[in-house]
Amino acid sequence: MADETDMCPLCNRPLGRKREKHHLIPRLKGGRETVTLHPICHQKIHALFTEAQLARSYATIDALRAEPEIIKFVRWLRGKPADFHAPTRRARSKSR
Repeated sequence: MADETDMCPLCNRPLGRKREKHHLIPRLKGGRETVTLHPICHQKIHALFTEAQLARSYATIDALRAEPEIIKFVRWLRGKPADFHAPTRRARSKSR
């Protein structure tokens, strides 16, 4: 069984071979702290939110996980293998 450090904090599935670092506050906004995510989880975050939105409203995993689109995404991912990947559509049409 994977320990907490081998789990994606966004979707709570075990991390696979492919991993990406996500800056909780974007580097362009002065962020340094990172979390390790599945590539699909990382892509979904950046498909949904601008750098400004991430810095202003989504600078924690809890804030991201509370967002309805992320909740829906995490439900969809449930049960998929760690290295599962699918194209991520851009959805930044809403003003946040």
